[in-house]
Amino acid sequence: MVNDPITLFGVVAVAVMLIAYTLEERAPVWVLVFAAGCLASGVYALLAGAWPYAVAELIWTVVALRRWRRRVRPRPVAEGGLR
Repeated sequence: MVNDPITLFGVVAVAVMLIAYTLEERAPVWVLVFAAGCLASGVYALLAGAWPYAVAELIWTVVALRRWRRRVRPRPVAEGGLR
């Protein structure tokens, strides 16, 4: 059982990441939710004193935000977008 509020925060953050990752193909908002989960997981890692994990999660946050931006922004015609 989770007795510590920081551990509970970490469990929720990772759960959000996993759920959002599985739903990413349904809508761009899930990529954004995944990014938020990564950020929360990074914060948890900092609170737990695991800074290398925090750095990795912050990198994943940036990657996910870039993926989200590409999905919501229309591509130019030269790249095969709508005419």
